[in-house]
Amino acid sequence: MIFHHETGETVMQELASSLSDGLSSSQAVQRKQQYGSNRLREKKKKSNLRRFIDQFKDVMILILIAAAAVSFVIACIEGDPEGFFEPVLILLIVVLNAMMGVLQESKAEKALDALKNLSAPHARVLRDGKETVIDASELVPGDIIRLEAGDFIPADARLIQSASLKSEESALTGESVPAEKDAQAVIAEDAPLGDRTNMVFSGCSITYGTATAVVTATGMNTEMGNIANLLEAEEESMTPLQKKLAQLGKYLGILALAACAIIFVVGILNGIPSMEIFMTAVSLAVSAIPEGLPAIVTIVLSIGVQRMVSKNAIIRRLPAVETLGSASIICSDKTGTLTQNRMTLTKAWLDGMDSPEDISTDNSKEIKQLLRYGALCCDGSVVFENGQEQHVGDPTETAIILAAHKNGMPKNELNRACPRLAEIPFDSDRKLMSTINKIDGRYVVIVKGAFDVMASRCISGNLEAAQRITEQLSASALRVLAVAYKEIDCVPAVPIPEELESRLIFLGLVGMIDPPRPEAQKAVGVCRKAGIKPVMITGDHVVTATAIARELGIFQDGDRAVTGTELDAMSETELDAQVEHISVYARVSPENKIRIVKAWQRKDQIVSMTGDGVNDAPALKAADIGCAMGITGTDVAKGAADITLTDDNFATIVDAVREGRGIYANIKKVVGFLLGTNIGEVIAVFAAMLLWHRSPLLSMQLLWTNLVTDSLPAIALGMEAVESDVMDQKPRPKNESLFAHGFGVRIVLQGVLFGALCLLAFHIGQTVTGELAGGQTLAFLVLSLSQVIQAFNMRSEHSLFRIGVFRNRRLNQAALVSIVLVALVLFTPLSIPFGLVRLPVSLYLIGLVLIFVPVAVMEFSKACGLIRHSH
Repeated sequence: MIFHHETGETVMQELASSLSDGLSSSQAVQRKQQYGSNRLREKKKKSNLRRFIDQFKDVMILILIAAAAVSFVIACIEGDPEGFFEPVLILLIVVLNAMMGVLQESKAEKALDALKNLSAPHARVLRDGKETVIDASELVPGDIIRLEAGDFIPADARLIQSASLKSEESALTGESVPAEKDAQAVIAEDAPLGDRTNMVFSGCSITYGTATAVVTATGMNTEMGNIANLLEAEEESMTPLQKKLAQLGKYLGILALAACAIIFVVGILNGIPSMEIFMTAVSLAVSAIPEGLPAIVTIVLSIGVQRMVSKNAIIRRLPAVETLGSASIICSDKTGTLTQNRMTLTKAWLDGMDSPEDISTDNSKEIKQLLRYGALCCDGSVVFENGQEQHVGDPTETAIILAAHKNGMPKNELNRACPRLAEIPFDSDRKLMSTINKIDGRYVVIVKGAFDVMASRCISGNLEAAQRITEQLSASALRVLAVAYKEIDCVPAVPIPEELESRLIFLGLVGMIDPPRPEAQKAVGVCRKAGIKPVMITGDHVVTATAIARELGIFQDGDRAVTGTELDAMSETELDAQVEHISVYARVSPENKIRIVKAWQRKDQIVSMTGDGVNDAPALKAADIGCAMGITGTDVAKGAADITLTDDNFATIVDAVREGRGIYANIKKVVGFLLGTNIGEVIAVFAAMLLWHRSPLLSMQLLWTNLVTDSLPAIALGMEAVESDVMDQKPRPKNESLFAHGFGVRIVLQGVLFGALCLLAFHIGQTVTGELAGGQTLAFLVLSLSQVIQAFNMRSEHSLFRIGVFRNRRLNQAALVSIVLVALVLFTPLSIPFGLVRLPVSLYLIGLVLIFVPVAVMEFSKACGLIRHSH
């Protein structure tokens, strides 16, 4: 049954419930067995052990483990104690890397827990003819529940009786104003959630009035449960960076295995012992794989996370920083994200004026009179504590009260000067509220409400002009209320609406809106300059949404605004054809939001979704990057998102995008640095085996270079300052390779340079000393220290001397530590297990010259324009 489309009596009959007695205890037990507890289902979380095991799925790591295992077996067979040094070193590095991965991985999914916590803990229910308070989890369909202002709604329910009822549903529907409810309404079958005025929904709250309702859905069958199902259905996908690094790992693994196979065949053909060939192949595998890359990328991202915290953004998943930097579409919720989530009086018009007047702190005498009467006919209040405004009550009323306060008329002083003697509360049928106040010794009836209702009750005033102004303000997306009054001789014992709310004198109109955040317009402009398209997705009405979007610069000439109903009528093909022209989506459902996100993703765009409500959570999770609001955001939204903005400031997204782009650029530098040097090692080992049937470097020497001397400069390189023009560039395409724009070719050429230098050092060292260890020692010295110098070259595509050679202090420190570590294995007893020997002074000087060759080559390339920006 579609409950909102049926009368209350029909719903009661369908659920076999009684308004006077409710369900019997036996019925409640039976239905609980049938429908289960009124709780949301929890999703099974990964254990720490499972997450630890998952760290070993990387191809590079698996090849390293295999190499370590074989080396361990060979050491056991040969009985050589020194042979255990290499496999133990490899395994130690692998385990440490896995532990770091587990520590940095995002916390277990919190979205469903947060949804569960939103459920009201208790409910007032009618059972066996008696009203009682029970745990909300015990509710079943058919239960009769009582609701009043301040109550959380424990389950979805059809209203049977209601009096001046309003429900706060912004978390579920995106509406910034509490929804007016009416038990007698019968709603169209296909009405969106926000228009089902005869229903109340689990997880929302009652802000005004009282009601009796019959429970229609519990647990996972509620609208909140439907969102939980959507969250469960959305699997977390890999970010672009994760995909690229995983693909890189596979390529390097294949390269390593192919090179090992070739070396093995060459060795066998040349009569080299199989054990010696195998150890050389292991050396080649080690040189081909940048073992420290996963850990270093994690550390660089972690540093980015710390920077983001200082910019009011908290990151749940490390790769999310990079993904936000490459976002090309930002789908933003309106209420509380682009707007202040607070109704504000902006315009007022008094009967007889030519045009509306802007609300300020010093309005005209006439407008002050209108605000005075309007505030007297309001129940809300605005409290100021430590300079902060706290609005209590209906947002439309607090907007009027605040405007009066700004004009020197605080509500408490108005109440003292003009005490309220009687009132008729707002009623959704009448659409009016009336009070009787004693003003200057006179009894004055003040009425406020919808103009279309008020107009027929007024006997004086220019109502045609008022109609025109109402339409004008409404077209600007303002919510308009009319104020009228009349004097009476005495206060009736029982106020009757028909008597008090007739023969009124029309006073004026007030217009209010949930205004845009002051900084949002500038942020939208920066997004457009950066090639990012902002899209508004909201549960609000299309006129209001379009007006706000136009003011912010989101909605431009040629753009379209569509409603959720129009979106439902579109097929996927139609949506795909039109999505690039739609800037505003209004009155949307959670399912609509996911459709929009996925439509953009099918266009190969990287989509960011910002929001704060429960209704945003599934789309936050489905998007490539989800940004939740930290202050107004629900726990559900924060749990589903990748990033939480602690200041609820849309402009913070701009800083986050800038930081993300900078981090991606730095990671690219790190990858280029590590791969360039590793390719050099592969070329050196491969070419030496083909030319001389000997390896210029032992696997332990390669491990020390890759994991120790390279790692610190690589981390420091990842902390390079973000380039000033990063937000003037267009977003990277989703499928763009990490090595696009000639970056891969440059890495290979740099690798050839390092390979040639290593081979030259090996040949000179072996020739001068007459022994293999001498050649390997000079090769190790030149390779390891030239790589430290290369970290400085990779800082920028501009000349080192233009950006300042030693401006990156952390890189200076890292380079110094790396040089000390190289010296440690060259000139201390550690040189023995590493197979290194002392060299003549002349060879050290030759090595020093070779170390600085990359600087000369790179500076010449930059000066000739051979190295240009690769983004």
